[in-house]
Amino acid sequence: MPTFQTVRGMRDLLNEEAETLTYIISKAREIAVLYGYKEVITPVVEPFELLSAKSGEEIRQRMFIFKDLGDRNVALRPEFTASIARLATTSLKNEPKPLRLFSVGSVYRYDEPQRGRYREFWQSNFELLGSSRPEADAEIVLLTNSLMETLGLQGYAFKIGHIGVIRGILSQENVDEKTQNAILQRMDKKEYEEAFKLAPSDKCRSMLEGLLQLKSDDCFETVEKIKSYVAGYEKAKAAAENLGDVLKLIVESGCPVETVEPAFARGLEYYTGMIFEVYIPQLDIALGGGGRYDRLIEVFGGESTPAVGDAHGIDRIALAMQMQKTILATKRGKRVLVLSVNDSLKVEALKVAQMLRDAGIIVEFEVMGRKMAKALEDADKRKVDYAVIVGERELKEGAVMLRNLAKREQTIVPIKELVEKIKS
Repeated sequence: MPTFQTVRGMRDLLNEEAETLTYIISKAREIAVLYGYKEVITPVVEPFELLSAKSGEEIRQRMFIFKDLGDRNVALRPEFTASIARLATTSLKNEPKPLRLFSVGSVYRYDEPQRGRYREFWQSNFELLGSSRPEADAEIVLLTNSLMETLGLQGYAFKIGHIGVIRGILSQENVDEKTQNAILQRMDKKEYEEAFKLAPSDKCRSMLEGLLQLKSDDCFETVEKIKSYVAGYEKAKAAAENLGDVLKLIVESGCPVETVEPAFARGLEYYTGMIFEVYIPQLDIALGGGGRYDRLIEVFGGESTPAVGDAHGIDRIALAMQMQKTILATKRGKRVLVLSVNDSLKVEALKVAQMLRDAGIIVEFEVMGRKMAKALEDADKRKVDYAVIVGERELKEGAVMLRNLAKREQTIVPIKELVEKIKS
């Protein structure tokens, strides 16, 4: 028989890895509740036309695409925003605004597997639909800050920009949308030479190159530099002013912004405004990011709806926590093994096990038919806290034997006091 391995780029998550993943998801859900976001669950498989419409050439080339049995072109979702935009044009189109929506699950891209990058990976996703105001942009960044803080990550910082600065320059220089997208794709990958070659004129190329020189240690000073630099480009200047408004709200709320990058671009074509990413010093890949997309819902046939959102890479956050040796702030209950001294007492032992579970105690029941000594030895190796041994003599007195496996101590405890004894 062949030995099967996982498909390249896919992973089995076991024990601590699975625990960390579910822990991060639980914290993302807590943040969603605190900020008033409602969870929605969307399909993993969506129409190819939906997912490819404004995702960007980079992602379109890396989608898992196939025909279903009805000969329809479908794909595994590479991110969540297209599905949320679909909901906004269908099931949720008549809901009052703003809409605050949260999603979590696996997404798929045919990337080259490497540290922090897989072909199946997990994201938590937040979308705020209906507001064009800077407060909405700030909220998306601040909830990301709340998640990083809640997870105990150290030294994280945000990189922020505004796609409208670059698009404003390109539009005024009469660069068509397809070429704009190609330029932004290359800038996203920091392939600046390749990006600038696509500029149609020396002036346009010079303007784009000049953006790279505008950074400073003070983020508000950088914004002022951008405003002065693009003074002759009305839309680009308005974008820089909008970035300043958003930045003021973010920074004064205590969010650590490390850099404002005038030449910052992200790979998705649908962005129209503020964009951001969050990093830790130990990793050169973003833990999450997002931005404003004011025209996507309209592209899908809905009403003109301003929107902003972001996604957090749960696998990358788990890697960051591992690198920083972050301890999960979970309250693990006591683990108990319940077993009987012989088969005739199995029913009574099961009753005791269920009583403990009903009280919220983690119980493993001995199902291997092992001898007492072997079962206790195995439980000790797996760091079980207590063994509850159901024996005939103790049972006649309405009691059981409780063994503290770490201390190698055991006492007879009345069954009615067992829950309290274990919890204390």
